[in-house]
Amino acid sequence: MIAGVIGATGYAGAEVVRLLAGHPQVTGLVLGSVSFEGDRMENQYLNFQTAVSASLESPAKVIEKSGVVFAALPHGAGESYAQAAVKAGVSFIDLSADYRFDDDEDTFTAWYGIPYRFPALRARSVYGLPEMNRAKIRARAKEGPVIIGNPGCYPTGASLGAIPALVKGIAGEGAIIIDAASGVTGGGRELSRSFHYAECADSVGPYKTGSHRHTPEIARNFQMAAGRPVPVIFTPHLAPMNRGILSTIYMPLADPWRVFSGTPGAVRPPNAAVEEQAAHIRDMYAAYYRDEPFIRILPPGAAAASGRVRQSNFCDISIHLDQAGSTLIVVTAIDNMMKGAAGQAVQNMNIILGYGEKEGLEHIPALF
Repeated sequence: MIAGVIGATGYAGAEVVRLLAGHPQVTGLVLGSVSFEGDRMENQYLNFQTAVSASLESPAKVIEKSGVVFAALPHGAGESYAQAAVKAGVSFIDLSADYRFDDDEDTFTAWYGIPYRFPALRARSVYGLPEMNRAKIRARAKEGPVIIGNPGCYPTGASLGAIPALVKGIAGEGAIIIDAASGVTGGGRELSRSFHYAECADSVGPYKTGSHRHTPEIARNFQMAAGRPVPVIFTPHLAPMNRGILSTIYMPLADPWRVFSGTPGAVRPPNAAVEEQAAHIRDMYAAYYRDEPFIRILPPGAAAASGRVRQSNFCDISIHLDQAGSTLIVVTAIDNMMKGAAGQAVQNMNIILGYGEKEGLEHIPALF
């Protein structure tokens, strides 16, 4: 199968290229770039020397020559290419926000400032968080060429950490608070002042507090899992690292002591009671994600950390409780360029084309 990548020279696009170059089902690559058309991929990224040899072509040529197309473009730039791909009978995996909100144009326009250019394409699109939407992804792909709205990086980490508690009714009615920190590659290849070394090295700070565009995507996922609106407070931070996202998610428990309902009158030290409750919730998470190839529930005493999923498609999840046992604290770690972008896009390709879901993604996390 020949795979195409439009926007191949951005960070996310280049990561897709790296993964596809080692994918056992991919027999060739067609790479496109509006900014660098006519150049070669291995000139843009010298790490591809002797591994990837490809000229950078127009998006139209990429669609014409490919069996599946990935688009790593700015928001609003890919809709015309999606339309061309579907018309050509080719599935389109979009790493921007253009297809993350299905037919909810009002929310998309409110947060991204642009309307849908081709609303009819929403009938071919599906939100691509496999752990939440795998059956719908497969069903839509059986109907013909499909458009995948690849999830945002922050929503991936936050959603995977909260969905089991919301589905199982463990999370209470209050707001869910998410503090998350991302590496600088999340800002893309184009340089801005905040990403200069002198500005971001040796410093961690919040940005777009209360107004980050990933907030409505997180809230939508939480509502789908819970079956009700869920208040969300999301604060992203820029961390002085290249890759990774660490999310700490605080959820009020619906019934903090229900684990002891079968033993009235039992007396336990507070710490032992909290540990028992945490173990109960950890077991529930492990059961919920038992068949998910990229979810790892960490053992008691371990905390998720971004460095332990580097260059992999894993999402590590650790379960904690506050001292009172009334607030569930879930920590998730992903590589923002992998499970948060390119890795998840390839995972979606595997699903819609009927390949093994782990093909091309069975990387052991890098140590350093």
